[in-house]
Amino acid sequence: MSLALVTGATSGIGRAFARRLARAGHDLIVVARTRHRLEELAEDLRRESDVHVEVITADLSTVEGCRSVEDRLTATPFVELLVNNAGIMLREPFPYTDDADEERLLAVNVRAVLRLTHAVLPAMIERGSGRIVNVSSFSAHGPGALATTYPASKSWVLAFSEAVGRSARVRRAGVRIMALLPGFTPTELHERSGIDLTSLPRWMWLDTDRVVDAALRDLERGRNVSVPSVRYKLAAWGLRHLPRPLLLPLSWDFSAPSGFWRPGADRVRKPV
Repeated sequence: MSLALVTGATSGIGRAFARRLARAGHDLIVVARTRHRLEELAEDLRRESDVHVEVITADLSTVEGCRSVEDRLTATPFVELLVNNAGIMLREPFPYTDDADEERLLAVNVRAVLRLTHAVLPAMIERGSGRIVNVSSFSAHGPGALATTYPASKSWVLAFSEAVGRSARVRRAGVRIMALLPGFTPTELHERSGIDLTSLPRWMWLDTDRVVDAALRDLERGRNVSVPSVRYKLAAWGLRHLPRPLLLPLSWDFSAPSGFWRPGADRVRKPV
């Protein structure tokens, strides 16, 4: 059985990846910050799917946390599939966030993806096999969420995955790197950031299991970018190609009282 490593594995898309891969017979390494939740997940996966599950407790916002996962990625047995799913979002609009929080966002959303991919990729190329899924966001294509650096960090994940995944050395080795761009999914990411999305219509939400199934299908098809569901394929296309003036009224603005962009500086607020 092949071995997969999933970061941010205790909730949302990461948990769905872990369960789906376990059902397919993959042994697993699950990574998150909270030990007892990892142990509970590991026990459930062992019981449900009869697979071997390792647990790594690591805070990927720190260099030490990244190194603990990197050490496992460079050891045997080799990891055949890496899912870089861990990510964070901040509640306040950018003018009022704390520098340390912004750097932590970049550390998890960008640096950890870079470091873990860099750790596992050389051995994959040498063996001539391996898969990497980097979880980005449909908002990586444009200004879908204003006054926050989250889309910018996910734009880096998309550009990084395409640039490295399409390179001749990676392709010729038979290694696949794919960026996954989901839309809104039930996850603790929004709860931890304190962002209230209860007003979003039901049609905007995606089921995490269907997101993962679509991602794994696209990965096997050799696609470099996966956008689950027709509605978010259209949204991603629009963010990438439509003129910015047309997009702004439809964008979510974290600094506007209404939640949406409106012209005029009087719409900017400072959170309390």
